[in-house]
Amino acid sequence: MSNKNKKSRSLVVYTLIIVLLFGALFALNTVSKNKEGENKTAAESPSVSGQPIIGNQDAKVSVVEFGDYKCPSCKSWEQQIWPQLKKDYVDTGIATYSFINTLFHGEESQLAAEASEAIWKSNPEQFWNFHTALFAKQPDVNHDSTWVTADSLLEVARASVPGLDEEAFKQQSKSDEVAAKIAEDNQLVTKFNIRQTPTIMVNNIVIANPFDYEAIKQAIEQEAK
Repeated sequence: MSNKNKKSRSLVVYTLIIVLLFGALFALNTVSKNKEGENKTAAESPSVSGQPIIGNQDAKVSVVEFGDYKCPSCKSWEQQIWPQLKKDYVDTGIATYSFINTLFHGEESQLAAEASEAIWKSNPEQFWNFHTALFAKQPDVNHDSTWVTADSLLEVARASVPGLDEEAFKQQSKSDEVAAKIAEDNQLVTKFNIRQTPTIMVNNIVIANPFDYEAIKQAIEQEAK
């Protein structure tokens, strides 16, 4: 065999090896992604006792969001997924929805959580108005900027809670009662090993992709049977 033919044959062999290696790596990567993309099942559902809940209290299905008012993805979920979820399952009495403070963005997360818990304690019927208004306050750009302050929270509360007692709101935000509620939320975050916001749980099912509405629907309908 000529040197030219040997070189050509070697080149073909090397090319096949490289193709096979890339194929194997791609297959391994695909399996890994599929495993990571699957919903997980926790040992139990998060307790929503004492949490803000919207929907039919007798519903078999509880949808829980571990969220953070400072989190841009949580705002996106609030705008993109929540309205359809509310229409399809909460307003129809099939599921309840609860929000658990998950403080992943430092002091601003803490301040926002304190304000939301204060409203939940003093004006529970207006909690969801405040919840929606607070996410709406989050800037659409420059997420690293400081926008959660005592003044901005008071501004949101004034606009979303009719008849707000401002002094009571400010005092309640820093009360031991509110601190205890946030500690309870932190315990749930730890217990369920929450690593990202938003994390959505349907009963004890942890949704792999919180923006996959079809996956949320399937989980709700499975649990509602």
